[in-house]
Amino acid sequence: MILLRRLLGDVLRRQRQRQGRTLREVSSSARVSLGYLSEVERGQKEASSELLSAICDALDVRMSELMREVSDELSLAELAESAAASEPVPAAVRPMLNSVSVTSVAGVPTERVTIKAPAEAVDVVAA
Repeated sequence: MILLRRLLGDVLRRQRQRQGRTLREVSSSARVSLGYLSEVERGQKEASSELLSAICDALDVRMSELMREVSDELSLAELAESAAASEPVPAAVRPMLNSVSVTSVAGVPTERVTIKAPAEAVDVVAA
């Protein structure tokens, strides 16, 4: 099962880490407790829209950008679940897809799976 709060937390953590900022710095700027922000990043707490707005402001990231990245992650996770369940990718989606190899979904290790995903939704990282 895909948990939206876990995907959201993963994206928030990556945004913070890309900026080289600590939990303490962001929690102070967002005026939220360090522990609560940590729980949100780990997908253990659901953040309200007000809290997300404060965290986005602290990270200087538009909420729409954050949600777009979460949406891309959700699409990949759904595709990976479909591939793992051997469900065919709908024909209407096939023309705009590229092959992608996945070894984890939302930070959880999985069997090595090849899925089809929109090229613009995939971050390529050299191993």
